[in-house]
Amino acid sequence: MNQENNIYTEQRVAVPTEFTDVFTHFYIAQNDTGLDVTKTLIPSFQTIMVLGFGPAVKFKSGGNSLEVHECVVLGPIKQPVEYTLPSGADLLVANFKDDAFYRFFGLAVLSDQIATHPDELLDEHCFSALWLRLKNEAAMDRIKLILDFCRPYLRPRHLSATSIAGENADYAVINPIKTVAQKTGQSERIVQLNHKKYLGFTAKEKGRYEKFSKAIQLLQASSGKVDWLQIAETCGYYDQSQLIRDFNHYLNLSPRRYIQFQENICKAGG
Repeated sequence: MNQENNIYTEQRVAVPTEFTDVFTHFYIAQNDTGLDVTKTLIPSFQTIMVLGFGPAVKFKSGGNSLEVHECVVLGPIKQPVEYTLPSGADLLVANFKDDAFYRFFGLAVLSDQIATHPDELLDEHCFSALWLRLKNEAAMDRIKLILDFCRPYLRPRHLSATSIAGENADYAVINPIKTVAQKTGQSERIVQLNHKKYLGFTAKEKGRYEKFSKAIQLLQASSGKVDWLQIAETCGYYDQSQLIRDFNHYLNLSPRRYIQFQENICKAGG
């Protein structure tokens, strides 16, 4: 568990083997600093479920904002999301993997709003009831209860989604649409439509994102002076200006500004 001033804590929690095709991980954060703590969530192309306990956590993306008093789902996250934890806030985030959100809710793309309460997607109050069960539990016990809760709701993976999610291709290098079409005998158009249906984004969108994500990983692993030209070439960018454009697109920051503020930036992806 990482700590800031010994009173802000955050932890990334691995999931049991049974759920590795459903969640990438869980994320826990608690703020007892006496002050607001603001961080930025890097786009992950995942959908996440956020459960807030204690004072409302504030989220802002683009021109949209909301306060999480209970439970919301966001995503797929394609733009930076700024979130502020007031003192006393207690946050739990479940990060859905691949088509798992579709398997729960029967859709992969939410509305244009920044977030939606999951009960609105089901026309039931089961997640409000779950939140009440979790409210007074310890963080790790909450995760166990969530996993137990989700078992009966998880639909089997559709065969088309299995082909797409199981490909695990490097989108920045390989055309997964063409690869899956050749393996399954489907047209590329059908595979494209299924890709968007089950995952919530196109292969072209994911290819651009993966180049950016690879650049982030290289920057996190680097020490000392950064060779920007080498990073651009390694990640498949035509030049440094294209790399800069993607940082501005996904983070509203230049690569150099990202390095300055990366301690306040959170990556949701697995």
